Parts: sequence; structure tokens; C-alpha cells
Amino acid sequence: MTAPTQERYRILALDDQRETVLSLQRALRPRGFDTEPYTDAARALDALASQPDSYDAALFDVVLPDVSGIDVLRRAKRIAPDLPVVMLTGDERAKTAVQALHAGAFGYLTKSTDDVDSIAHTLAQAARQRLLQRRAAQLERSLERVYGFEHMIGQSAAMRRVFDAVTKVAESDFGVLVRGESGTGKELVARAIHERSARASGPFVALNCAALPEALVDSELFGHERGAFTGAVGAREGAFERANGGTLFLDEIGDIPPAVQLRLLRVLQEREVVRVGGGAPRPVDVRVIAATHVDLERAVSDGRFRQDLYYRLNVVHIDLPPLRDRLDDVPLLVAHFVAKHADRSGHSPPTFSPAAIEALCSYDWPGNVRELENVVQRLLALVPGDEIRPEHLPSRVVGASSGRLRAVVVPEPQPVVDDLAWTDGMPFAEARRLVQERFERAYVTRLLDQVDGNIAEAARRAGMDRSNFRRVMIRAGVTADKPRRA
Repeated sequence: MTAPTQERYRILALDDQRETVLSLQRALRPRGFDTEPYTDAARALDALASQPDSYDAALFDVVLPDVSGIDVLRRAKRIAPDLPVVMLTGDERAKTAVQALHAGAFGYLTKSTDDVDSIAHTLAQAARQRLLQRRAAQLERSLERVYGFEHMIGQSAAMRRVFDAVTKVAESDFGVLVRGESGTGKELVARAIHERSARASGPFVALNCAALPEALVDSELFGHERGAFTGAVGAREGAFERANGGTLFLDEIGDIPPAVQLRLLRVLQEREVVRVGGGAPRPVDVRVIAATHVDLERAVSDGRFRQDLYYRLNVVHIDLPPLRDRLDDVPLLVAHFVAKHADRSGHSPPTFSPAAIEALCSYDWPGNVRELENVVQRLLALVPGDEIRPEHLPSRVVGASSGRLRAVVVPEPQPVVDDLAWTDGMPFAEARRLVQERFERAYVTRLLDQVDGNIAEAARRAGMDRSNFRRVMIRAGVTADKPRRA
């Protein structure tokens, strides 16, 4: 099997036998590989260190005269952690293969003069994985740069309000209560506040109170001394001590028992903690960000949550919208999750058809962003081919979209051609392609807005037939249907 003719891969090859490595170079060249041969491990590693991102894959012999090929593999992975390395040897023992794989090898092949196709096939797989990882990382960086905010993605008005609130809250050191349904990203908000605050260089410690057995909540929060309870064989720091100088995120704060609520209040008031089992108070300098999906005000009125603790935690609050209230962010989130998980799927990431995006944007997402990410991961793992269509989606999603259509567009936050600073360093052809994509998306979006999503009228105004206009819509990633009128 040969590598695709349209792509050539650069390979770093190491074998102590010069004729072997040169023979591989000659054999792999017509199969789509430009092989850089080395017989000395030190020189090969120096070449890798000087250009760690220039190689698509590496091919190392396991048996070398002065050093183990496994050791060279480990050193190569320290230099270029994402570089896929294929190990080649005449040793067919399983133990050697296991050692290589445990050390981070992409694959393990035995030498055979008539099996160059197997080597080429494995190298092509490795190089394509490397290419896929790079493209996914580039896409994720682009999304983060254009639509992101501290690892959160969104351009809806609801999320812009959240981003503004995070920016303002981060400037202070008051307690914050993040309110929102499960799966809306409350921990991401807490991390964003921490990263933008004066405490960013300190630790960020997250603790899910709902996941802790009641008997261990005290110990997890405040730590314990040796012998404080059965099984306490040694002293242990609690979350407050681990977060000293930084931020402590307490998720599902409404689930902590009343007795622990009182001790938590004292820590917040006195800024010192006493471990379970006694001992001297230990000063702590911690900002607490709490989160909840329940109505804490009702819990206070029902007597299930201390009012004084509630006011101590809720100096400032941020409300996170459920995904159903920001469905225009769904296309961005889908692209983000595809980029995030594409390299784990084992194949090139598929695109989502306009109809599939429409269905995703018509579902209420009771599990919020977490549920959407789960659906995207499942589709990447199970759907073969280059395009995900409505029939691939879970039945609950497709069923929700029937009879309910809405206009969905990917927002364009930057000028189309006025400011080209974002193209700095790009080849001309790539920059022209991206500018054209932005123009098409902005043009089609504006035109569809003017005609209330009527594709036939939009095509007429654009001077195009309907099928060609639809192709431009698909290429631009814009989906729209004429809304139903009451």
C-alpha cells in the first residue's frame, strides 16, 4: 500500500546499518516518503531537536551498537512528544514489542526485505495521525482565538455577558457563586476567573462536594491528622491547604451537610483551618468560588442551607445560561469538540451536513454542553465516511427537530477584508482561501437575514440558481430555513 500521491511525508530514519537505511530511503521514496537517513543515534536526535516539528514520523531500529533503540525512542518523545515513532527490528519476541509500545512507540515492525509495503502502510498511518493532530490543534486554536474566552466557546449574547462578568469579577478577590444547570461549564468559569485574577500563579483546586461521602467531606475540605479516624494512617492536607495562595472551587456546594456548613463558614471568616483530629489552626489565603445547580435561596428558606454562609459565598454571582438558551453557539461548539477529539477517532474528522447542524440546533439539550460533547464524541467514534447526516444522530435529537425550524448561522466577529492582520505569516493561497470563506459566510448570512431565510429569494438576489446558492451555503457553513409564520 502506498501513501496518497498528493501528500509527501518527511521521515526521520535511524539504523546502524548504512545499507539498510539507504535501502529504505530508496524503497520509500516512490511511496510518498522523503526519508532522512541516520546511522548514529546522537546525530539523529540532534536533527530532531533542531527541527522538532518538521518530521511527520520516525522509524528507529531497536538494536543499535552503543544505545538501546528503546532509549532513543524515549529521548525522541521528550524532544517531540507528538511525533509518532515506528520501531523496526529483527527481534520477534513479544517482550521487546511491549517495551517499545510502553515507551510510546506508534507501532512495531519486524524487518523483512520483501515487506516494504507494510512499513510504508504503518508510516503513512503514523504520519496521517500526526497531520490530523496538527490540523485539529490549529482548528482549536483558531476557534479559541476568534470565538473563545479562556477555553470557553461562544458568540451568543448570553455568553458574551458571562465573559464580561468573568472579566470584572476576576479583578476583585471576593467570593463568587456560579449558578447554572449541570453540564453548563461552571468549572470552566471558575478556572477562567482564576486565570485572569491576581492568584493565577497559585494553585487551582476543584472539589465536587456531591461526589464525596458525607463521612469524608470534613477530611477532604480541611485535612486530617494521623489517627483522626480509622484508616487515617498519616496526616493529610485538605483542599483549603492545597489551594493556599490560589483558588478553591467548590462544586455543588448545596450538597454539603449542615455541620460542615458551619465549619466552612468559620474557615471563611477566620481564614484559618483546623484539621480533623485537632492540632493548631493553620492560616490559609484562599479565594473560594462555589457553584450550584439548585436554588440556594430556596434551600436557605427551607432551612437546608445556612443563610450566613450563603451571603458569605454569594458576594458576586454569575448565572450560566443553559445550552437551549444559546443554540446559536451549537455550530461553534460542534467544531470545537470535533477539533478537540478528532485525533482520538483514528480517522480524518467528518464534516456535519447543514441538515445535521439544523437538527442539533433544534434540540433542547437537557444535559447542556456536556451532552453535546458526548454526542460529538460518539459520532466521531461510530460514524464512517466524510459527512455526518441527520440519520446518524441520536433519535432524541432528530425527533426534537421535526416540525421546528430555526435560522442558524455562525457569527462573524471580524471584518471580512478590512483587517488582514490575522493572515500574517500565511502563504498567499491559504490567506486568499480563508478571506474568500469569510466573505462568503458574511455575504450569505447577511442576505438570508434580509429575506427571512427564504433561500429561493436569496438565490434570486444573488443572481444564482438555487442549487448553486445552496452549495455556497454549505461551503460557508450557513444553514437557514424560512421560519414558520403563526
